[in-house]
Amino acid sequence: MSQVAFIDQNLLADLLDEAAQSPRRRKNRNFHASDDAVCHRLLNALQPDTYVQPHCHFSVDKEETMVVLSGRMGVLIFNRDGIVIQQQVLAAGTDCIGINIPPRVMHSLVALEPTVFFEVKAGPYVPVAENERAAWAPSEGDESVAIYREWMRSLFD
Repeated sequence: MSQVAFIDQNLLADLLDEAAQSPRRRKNRNFHASDDAVCHRLLNALQPDTYVQPHCHFSVDKEETMVVLSGRMGVLIFNRDGIVIQQQVLAAGTDCIGINIPPRVMHSLVALEPTVFFEVKAGPYVPVAENERAAWAPSEGDESVAIYREWMRSLFD
C-alpha cells in the first residue's frame, strides 16, 4: 500500500543532493509503485552539468508533462535534422512553469541551475530505444558531451 508523500522544500533539497552525488548528475523519485504502473508520476532532479541526449518517444501513448517546482531549465525542441525549432525557459514561479511534449517530438532539457520538476507520463517504463535517440547528438558518456551541452546552454544566455 502506498504512503502519503508530501512534496516539500526538504524533499526537493534532498533530491538535488542525491542528484549531485549521482554519476549522471540527476535523480528521480517515483511515486508510482512499479515500472509496470499505467501512470508514472515522479520528481526529477537535474544538476547543471547533467546531459539529456535529445530524444523522442515513438509510442503514441508516451506523451510527457513536466512542471518545474524549483530551479530553472531550458527545453529545446528539434526538427529531424537537429535544428532547434523551439526553445523555452521553464522556471518555478514564473509565467512559464511547464510543458506538455507529444509523442515523436525530438526534445532535450538543459538545467540552467539545480532544478526539480514533476513529471507525468504513461507507463509501463520503456527505456528510450536507440532509434529514438538523436543520431546527430553525442551519446551520453561521449567525449564531446561537454561541448554539446554548453552549446545547448548558450541558447539560453
